[in-house]
Amino acid sequence: MKNQVIQKFNVVGISIRTTNENGQAIEAIEKLWGKFWGNEIQKQIPNKVSEDIYAVYTEYETDFTGPYTVIIGLPVSSMENIPEDFVGITIEKATYQKFVSKGKMPEAVVNTWMEIWEHKDLNRAYKADFTVHGEKYYDGENAEVETFISVTD
Repeated sequence: MKNQVIQKFNVVGISIRTTNENGQAIEAIEKLWGKFWGNEIQKQIPNKVSEDIYAVYTEYETDFTGPYTVIIGLPVSSMENIPEDFVGITIEKATYQKFVSKGKMPEAVVNTWMEIWEHKDLNRAYKADFTVHGEKYYDGENAEVETFISVTD
């Protein structure tokens, strides 16, 4: 797979701190997605530049086995006027390796993360990883989500 450089961008959304230990992340992230959809978070985000939904994985304490933060939100042009109880994050310019999840969601994304965790020769930087849920995300059995993993050069 070819690495690609992604320029700096901002995301505003809602967040949790979790860990993959004992399957905690699956439950916690599922709850965060439930809150995102149930409270129509995407409609409350100011300065959005697209309707693509980003799930950002960041603030890794160690690696994928330790605690980290998940933010579900939208890309924005400005970090101004962030609603109360929302967070904003700037993803700095970095090198990424892209993975594509295809099929029924969220299972396809979970399977991609399992593949990433088993990928021993992937030089993960553990800065900010993210998934992009664009138009193809809503395509049922043919859905697609792109996952970008920060790697060292």
